[in-house]
Amino acid sequence: MTEQIVDAVESTTAIDSPVDTHLKIWDLPTRVFHWLLVVSFIAAYVTNWLGVSYFTYHLWAGYFVVILLVFRILWGIVGTHHARFANFVRHPIESIRYALHLTKGKAKSYPGHNPLGALMVLTLLLVLLLQAVTGLFANDEIFNIGPLYGYVSHELSLKLTAVHKELFYWIVGAVVFHVGAVLFYVFVKRENLIKAMVTGKKPVHGLHEAKTIDSSRIWLALVLIVIISAVLAWIIVAAPEASLDLGY
Repeated sequence: MTEQIVDAVESTTAIDSPVDTHLKIWDLPTRVFHWLLVVSFIAAYVTNWLGVSYFTYHLWAGYFVVILLVFRILWGIVGTHHARFANFVRHPIESIRYALHLTKGKAKSYPGHNPLGALMVLTLLLVLLLQAVTGLFANDEIFNIGPLYGYVSHELSLKLTAVHKELFYWIVGAVVFHVGAVLFYVFVKRENLIKAMVTGKKPVHGLHEAKTIDSSRIWLALVLIVIISAVLAWIIVAAPEASLDLGY
């Protein structure tokens, strides 16, 4: 009798409950990382553009970028299913095949990053991290120096400063390409990647055997952020004191 009652309740629930037409793909930490990185990069650019009097704010924006990028790299190892590099970085041959299918309008949909999107993610992570780290050793040859300037010679600092400045233009180019690709998917392929990075969900249609995530592992993300921030703070505080050496 009890089993019959349970079966009846489950049957009623199955009928009354609407079928979920979306899969949870992007966890909250990944989504927050994405939008905070956008804000931090803009803040770093604006504070640099405003001049030397805003150098301290530029440094803080740089610190935030470093923390975010190191977090995303670690999250790509221990994070949720679709955030892990192992689950979206694919063989170059598959990336080429996907690009060819894309030109013919036959490219399949992926629950997470598609092969070309994965390449863009890796590229942006690497160049942004390189720019942020070189900025820690940079100097403006006037008043300001990066917090790790004391670890290197003035000549090496100048070289790292040049790399820091040059990379900005490459990053802007990559960002423009990335935004253009996203808009292409939104308006041409009808895949709203922007909405997915806000809600974390993608439509089930076209995603065969895709895995949905059941947790964002927020506590793990918070622990990683605290550890990364503490390590960066220790490196900065422990750095040798230095003054700008102009050679005269």
